[in-house]
Amino acid sequence: MAPAGSKKNILQRLDAGEIIIGDGGFVFALEKRGYVKAGPWTPEAAAEHREAVRQLHREFLRAGSNVMQTFTFYASDDKLENKYFEHVEEAEWAVQVLKTTNKPVAATLCIGPEGDLNGVSPGDCAVRLVKAGAQIVGVNSHFDPMTCVKTVKMMKEGVEKARLKAHFMIQPLAYHTPDCNRQGFIDLPEFPFSLEPRTLTRWDMHRYAREAYNAGIRYIGGCCGFEPYHIRALSEELAPERGFLPAASEKHGNWGSGLEMHTKPWVRARARRDYWENLKPASGQPLCPSMSTPDGWGITKGHVDLMQQKEATSQLQLKALFEKAKSSH
Repeated sequence: MAPAGSKKNILQRLDAGEIIIGDGGFVFALEKRGYVKAGPWTPEAAAEHREAVRQLHREFLRAGSNVMQTFTFYASDDKLENKYFEHVEEAEWAVQVLKTTNKPVAATLCIGPEGDLNGVSPGDCAVRLVKAGAQIVGVNSHFDPMTCVKTVKMMKEGVEKARLKAHFMIQPLAYHTPDCNRQGFIDLPEFPFSLEPRTLTRWDMHRYAREAYNAGIRYIGGCCGFEPYHIRALSEELAPERGFLPAASEKHGNWGSGLEMHTKPWVRARARRDYWENLKPASGQPLCPSMSTPDGWGITKGHVDLMQQKEATSQLQLKALFEKAKSSH
């Protein structure tokens, strides 16, 4: 367990060189557990099933998370009535307002290496956020860990080239998304109910944690798809730098060492790092493709079809959407 420390805010801890381990994906995890409805994704569970939300917080904490974010996704008035942050200009406005609180400001964007939906590069996005007043900048959601690491590297390069200072933060998906377009995993045909075959293993998470750390990122967490065992893997990979293991590692042998006690000798032979680090897991689904073709229908940037409706989509509207989906494939 982590040693008891003084009460420092996140900025003070990052300034001191600490590694911050974030939490995981609440909305996806609670949907799978039966507490969130996919589609509206609104967080009624925070009021209706408070113990379920608390329990997931406990599990991420036990897995090594330093930061517990509130389960408030989709709870803002404009989100319920209108749309999404995928443009740096909107994030700049938010940062400017948050600066009036006199608290540390962290700002992340749902972007990949191609930048935001207006074509602003990751480096320029980061510079604009830092100039607006954010002390911590980075990315969250929409893309897999390696894509997000690449994007934050571009942000870091932009900030350094502009001779500015900031800390960097990353919260990627727990899904492999090499076939995504600029808008990320939401356009994949598997979203949101058939993403499981894309899930990263705990060993993939070790690689992600090391790549992020080597890139100079010091707030390392996850978003959609991240479960507590994924966060535990981040914590275990960075234990040498942090100086301690999370409580959840009490029941997890390092690199599969617990398999040394298995009854079958061929399973005992897997109790080593090089086995799991080099394994290429099979999906068990021989007819499934390795890649998908993203949807999108060519509409972005505030198109009326992207606006959040207050009422459920009508059967007539759904019929038109089904017909359009068939013609697009």
